Formats: sequence, structure tokens, C-alpha cells
Amino acid sequence: MLSKQLVAASLQPIVLTILSRGEAYGYEIMQRALDLSNGQLVWTAGTLYPLMHRLEAKGLISSAWHPSESGPRRKYYRITSKGQTVLEADKKEWINVHAILMNLWGPELAIA
Repeated sequence: MLSKQLVAASLQPIVLTILSRGEAYGYEIMQRALDLSNGQLVWTAGTLYPLMHRLEAKGLISSAWHPSESGPRRKYYRITSKGQTVLEADKKEWINVHAILMNLWGPELAIA
């Protein structure tokens, strides 16, 4: 399981990346993160929705309500062009951090 600090730091780029692949509603975003991380990213609504509100307030994502085939309407989120720009910057930063750590720890480091 990843530490809370690392999860918190990675929330924005992970959510923006998921949304860059297509619009999604909250639970779907949490499930995609869980699946893509092989169960390491376990988020609650209390973690995700405040982030979604912040990203929307910054203009990085937008939202719209759509009918659901199985119950009440769902709020779907999508990345904006500003969000795409921020995601590209986030990618560069995370790749740089990864490169620094690999230089420090060495390429023989195995992922457990």
C-alpha cells in the first residue's frame, strides 16, 4: 500500500490522466485508479470529490450531469484544454523525479 503522502501528491496527475482517456463519473474514476494500480490506490469519496471540486475551480476539468441507466443522474467529469496543459507539465515533473530517484537508488532496484 502506498503512503498517504505519496497518494496525495499523485492524485492530480492520476485523475487528469484518467480523464484524458475519456469522461468518467466519480466512482468510475476511483475504480480505474484501483484497477490501474493493481489495488494500491484505494480512494474514498472523501478523498476524490474535494479534489474534483478543486480541479474544477482551477478550470482543469469540467462537469455535466447525465442520466443513468440504473438510478439517479451521474456527474461526469472531463479534462479541459487547460487541464491537458497542466497534465503535460505534471508528467514532466514526475518523470524527472523518477529519474532522480533511479539515479540515487540504481536501476537494479526491483519493484516489490
